[in-house]
Amino acid sequence: MKECSKSIARRLSHAAFSTRYFVGIGVDIGGKPDPLALYTEFFPLVSNIRTWDLEDGDAQFMKGVADGMFDFVHSSHCLEHLVDPNEGLINWFRVLKDGGHLIVTVPDEDLYEQGVFPSEFNRDHKWTFTIYKPSSWCARSINVLDMVRALGPQADILKIELLNSTYRYRIPRYDQTLTPLAECGIEIIVRKRMADELTALGRRPPLEQPNASMRIHLNQYRDDINTLKAANASTPPFNNSDPL
Repeated sequence: MKECSKSIARRLSHAAFSTRYFVGIGVDIGGKPDPLALYTEFFPLVSNIRTWDLEDGDAQFMKGVADGMFDFVHSSHCLEHLVDPNEGLINWFRVLKDGGHLIVTVPDEDLYEQGVFPSEFNRDHKWTFTIYKPSSWCARSINVLDMVRALGPQADILKIELLNSTYRYRIPRYDQTLTPLAECGIEIIVRKRMADELTALGRRPPLEQPNASMRIHLNQYRDDINTLKAANASTPPFNNSDPL
């Protein structure tokens, strides 16, 4: 089933995909035959999306792609096909600009493989994934938390989500991605920290003061409260003997 296409409606309900994540020039790794580029009209801040697939080279290495080339890197269900997903993710992060976003979806081992590996639903899957388990039923299981931490101090982890809102836990063992609804995956969003954030050990607001119009906006509620207090202080108290 077309997993990228499935994600679009869900992502449109989250403003950050349109205003922060899918912005500028991006690459969609392993995008065929369901590329993100089909949906650029829904993400108006996208300038261009390059679809990278087998004919472009091994996604594990991204050879020929310079460091910091893309504003965002997207991949839907490609990482599980790589010989070394950890090296692949490091290279995907490498080609991302500082301040850019890495958006990756992988299958969750319990929702997709459902306790059987090699996978009966996709024989080319070389690994399974879970957000975190002390131990897994699969000898080739990768903890997403460990994998993302290996990206180093520039990795600002914004989201790791189990995509199970449309998963049906009560039906017999079945590849639910064949249905129009279930995603059966894990979505990972990582922002690449700027150099000054590494120095400051965190992301700080700008040092300059807000301009006049912004100050009016920021102080509006406080000023309204002060005005109300002043008005109340100047109003004589209600007297029960006053005629109605």
